Amino acid sequence: MRPPTHFGNDITNTEANGDDQQNNNNNNNNGGGGNGGNNNNSNHADHIVERLTQMGATINFPKVAGRGIIRVVERCDDAKENNNLDLSECELIQVPDAVYHLMRHTELKTCDLSSNVITKISPKFAVKFSLITDLNLSHNQMARLPDELADLHSLEMLDISHNTFITLPAVVFKMPKLRELKANNNAIIDIDRDEIIASDSLELVDLRHNPLTPMCHDLLKHAVLSFRIELSERVKEDWEDLTECE
Repeated sequence: MRPPTHFGNDITNTEANGDDQQNNNNNNNNGGGGNGGNNNNSNHADHIVERLTQMGATINFPKVAGRGIIRVVERCDDAKENNNLDLSECELIQVPDAVYHLMRHTELKTCDLSSNVITKISPKFAVKFSLITDLNLSHNQMARLPDELADLHSLEMLDISHNTFITLPAVVFKMPKLRELKANNNAIIDIDRDEIIASDSLELVDLRHNPLTPMCHDLLKHAVLSFRIELSERVKEDWEDLTECE
């Protein structure tokens, strides 16, 4: 596997890390009783840098690592024990190569990437984390999913809510064991009815709080399917009220 490069820039929001570094510099310039805490943080960061270097990572970030980097590495360590990777609220802009490197000998069961600023998922995600049963991608900035996620043959729960999807990605209907799909609070206006009807594994699709077209909403509301679709009550447009009055 290619060793992870530019680890610092790759792993978290670089602007946030810059703020952390500035805060560390300011604290180091101040006297008083806070120096002991700064030294502990510095020693902890040095330890993480040393570990990653020993594993073959090419490090390209300040010696005093940002809190985001430390948080990610610590959570990867936790995942090695419980097989559940929680990278929520880590200011990630993508899943870094370094995470795949750290998790290369761990058979993950769940992966939580919620509440970051992720815009896309790499096609290799399905190869590296092929055994996961639960994937949480909610509260990010994604508008599409790679077709390669169809190779997540064990995935049963997928949460893509609170993103920027304008249509349901077709790949979700190709996941052979997917039972529950949360796609609420997106910008979805329509779906491919042929795709959704073709799914045999789904039990629930949550489409609440999406701006579905009137035709799509009515079709889904009255569709006879093998699974349940949750919809918000459709608010009529102003022109529809005017039509009824005529």
